[in-house]
Amino acid sequence: MRVLVTGGAGFIGSHVVDHLLASGHEVAVVDNLSSGRRENVSEEARFYEADIRGGCEEAFEEFRPEVLCHHAAQIDVRRSVREPDFDAEVNVLATLRLLENCVAHGVEKVLFASSGGAVYGEQQEFPATEDHPQYPVSPYGVAKLACERYLHVYHGQYGLPYVALRYANVYGPRQDPHGEAGVVAIFAGNLAAGRTSTINGTGEQTRDYVYVGDVARANALAIEKEVPPGAYNVGTGAETSVNGLYGLLLEASGRDLPPEHSPAKPGEQFRSSVDPSLAGRILGWRPETDLTGGLEETLRFFSEVAQERAR
Repeated sequence: MRVLVTGGAGFIGSHVVDHLLASGHEVAVVDNLSSGRRENVSEEARFYEADIRGGCEEAFEEFRPEVLCHHAAQIDVRRSVREPDFDAEVNVLATLRLLENCVAHGVEKVLFASSGGAVYGEQQEFPATEDHPQYPVSPYGVAKLACERYLHVYHGQYGLPYVALRYANVYGPRQDPHGEAGVVAIFAGNLAAGRTSTINGTGEQTRDYVYVGDVARANALAIEKEVPPGAYNVGTGAETSVNGLYGLLLEASGRDLPPEHSPAKPGEQFRSSVDPSLAGRILGWRPETDLTGGLEETLRFFSEVAQERAR
């Protein structure tokens, strides 16, 4: 299939592109390179340097995608609090322009990268299923949920099929230290370079960490299978504390670098995890990479980066 991946030069998007190409799909990438990197994009993919706020008309006209895989976003939760209007412009209005082009150009399916951690807000049950109450506590979370609702509207109005994948905290090679899952990249980068890391608060706050390779596979399944429109959690269902996460990375690194502690950040969720059972039943997806193995792969990547910089 012809798949247009927005944000395909970024951390998650580039892994999705690689997996789709390996699966035999034809792929084009749209990215404005504000945070993504051109070197992340495979030479096998067609590349359009463009901002999604413009609607990406050229890519739709030239590439004629059958599927839109939408990963481009403003991903900084703290910036969404400081600049909610900018967050809405990138994460909501730009998505609407893309959906309008999907309708105009006969796109057959939309895959949307949503956020399990952000749309549920402060969880009442652990892990959260897709019908958990959704009360986001940041403009970023509100924007992701709003896009899911718009996808539902476009399905009803125009018959446009869609799948929203609610990611847990994605980590892995190529990750930049942005967003909540960025703590893995921060810790791994520091350990690889021999720097001390800082843990905010007690370190007992938990997240559900899912490996980026597993996330890429979930995207491929959602694209290739005929599934009911709706939202599907993509996570492990397991909670790992920040202290536990650092301990695993420290052990894998073989270094003696105990962390420092600083005050907790205001408004940070204390616990978060999502139940992937529905994705297992409908998509046939389950996480295959255990946390220890995934962290070792991530640390290996950051160690190679540190070695290249030292040359």
